[in-house]
Amino acid sequence: MSDEDPMQQNIRRTTGQHALRKIRAIVDEDNDSYATNTRILRWLLRYGWIVLLVIAAFLARLTGVY
Repeated sequence: MSDEDPMQQNIRRTTGQHALRKIRAIVDEDNDSYATNTRILRWLLRYGWIVLLVIAAFLARLTGVY
């Protein structure tokens, strides 16, 4: 151990823990955002073509092509 004051060591330790918690919150938020974007993209790839087909059929009906 060093000759530092125990109070200073405690302050540094607490400050470090607080910083790590803040970093962890930022990382968790980023991971949640990435997961949400992935879910949306997966849904679009899975069902987006059906939505486009329905829209195309609706527009064809409105224009009299179908």
